[in-house]
Amino acid sequence: MSAILATRRGVAGFGIFSLAMVALCIGLGVWQLQRRAEKHALIAALTERLAAAPGALPQASQWSALTPARDEFRRVRFVATWQSRPDAMVYSAGSAVRDDVSGPGTWAFLPATLPSGEILVMNAGFVQNTMQDRAQQDRAVTRLITGTPVTLTGYLRFPESAGPLTAPENMEKRLWFTRDHLAMARTLGWGEGGKPVAPFYIDLETPVPASGIPKPGPLTVQLKDNHMQYVITWFGLAGAVAIAFAVWWRAQRRGMKGLRIS
Repeated sequence: MSAILATRRGVAGFGIFSLAMVALCIGLGVWQLQRRAEKHALIAALTERLAAAPGALPQASQWSALTPARDEFRRVRFVATWQSRPDAMVYSAGSAVRDDVSGPGTWAFLPATLPSGEILVMNAGFVQNTMQDRAQQDRAVTRLITGTPVTLTGYLRFPESAGPLTAPENMEKRLWFTRDHLAMARTLGWGEGGKPVAPFYIDLETPVPASGIPKPGPLTVQLKDNHMQYVITWFGLAGAVAIAFAVWWRAQRRGMKGLRIS
């Protein structure tokens, strides 16, 4: 009798463990389904924003109400004048939203002044520069500084936060590893004189410089959608655990029958 009780306790314990594993796997599968629905909604929203005709740049009084969830990648058109200020470069190994950019290089960040006096930081485009040659980057950016207002079209973007493994900026090369345009503005004095700096920056689409450098361009949605694979994996694991327990439990029942007969 004691052997049968011990076996039943073992079955109960393993049953609870198996049930918990099945519940966990099903929960993770359902979570991935939710993530998939959210990803599809995000892709649809970004595709719509990127394809929309450019609108007016939000007024400075509206800047505090802008959010990445609602306003990231909004396409805008406005007039501004490039500032004759030290630029900053952001290292990149490629782009997740530009089909025409690959390999190591830098994004050229520099300030522009709006007619109303506010400062808008621009990502003027990609500079193919494997060796991070500051002189090459200076030549690429200097051509933009004409002192004449120009009509610019681009996309609203919001600053990134540096991760724990992100390298610190290299001030000798004015090289950043995070697209934090507000940190660049503070360090390089882009908002000198108390002029407000927009809390967003602009990924420039047009115009393209005659030299093609820096290289602006249109953005495209390239978000990975592997959630269905994860759904199948987690639900498959839930089924496998349930089947494994059923087979094991059947074997245990046979064993307990043998103990009763003996």
